[in-house]
Amino acid sequence: MNPQQRATALIADDEDAMRAQLRTRLRDVWPALEIVAEAANGIEAVALAGQHQPDIVFLDIRMPGLSGIEAARMLFNRCHLVFVTAYDQYAIEAFEQGALDYVLKPAGGERLKTTCDRLQARLGKQPANIEQQLTALLRGQHGGKAASQPDYLRWIQAVVGNSLRMISTREVLFFQADEKYTRVQTRQSEVLIRKTLKELADELDPDEFWRIHRATLVRVDAIEEVTRDLRGRQMVRVRNFPELLEVSRGHAHLFQQM
Repeated sequence: MNPQQRATALIADDEDAMRAQLRTRLRDVWPALEIVAEAANGIEAVALAGQHQPDIVFLDIRMPGLSGIEAARMLFNRCHLVFVTAYDQYAIEAFEQGALDYVLKPAGGERLKTTCDRLQARLGKQPANIEQQLTALLRGQHGGKAASQPDYLRWIQAVVGNSLRMISTREVLFFQADEKYTRVQTRQSEVLIRKTLKELADELDPDEFWRIHRATLVRVDAIEEVTRDLRGRQMVRVRNFPELLEVSRGHAHLFQQM
């Protein structure tokens, strides 16, 4: 397909800012692509796909109502599917549902251009062999590592004002529950996100982040020392950061030498 020929697409993501970001980057790499609809969840994605009959659907995986994987099961034979997500452990299941490609957030321009080139080549044709796609793409994205090796959350999405900030988990010193939000603390700044501490604990690498309190997850290699205060409580000092973090009794076993 000629890059300037008309093609239509639907974007499904529960984050407004992420949909806007993807829309902008698609406009840069494929100006002729027409975004005919946007969905905030999987149910909307299926309904709008039925209404607009897009050639392509860009799907986030973790969405309310129906997940991207569940939505894909209902769409795979009606359009080309591309998953755009922060979680690369879903790659195998994505391809089992007929995905043409799998892009990790934040979708960079060059990576997205590669995806659009693949889409332009596939439009108007029958889907390629899914097993072959899976083998080739996983080899490219994971450097040949086994697909069974676990993958964890690598990016935190935080809405700051009218923009979306992408924070690498490598930058995070600790996460702390703050009423309805979770505080994300880096060396340079702090932001609030709506993801719960329990969700983060399930999604982060347990070798990199330890839960030291029901309200606190700390990056292990950011810990400088553990001391005791006058009340006998264990307190974690994070490297190059003034705040001390309390270790609850239930998690004191993490520092058994004290």
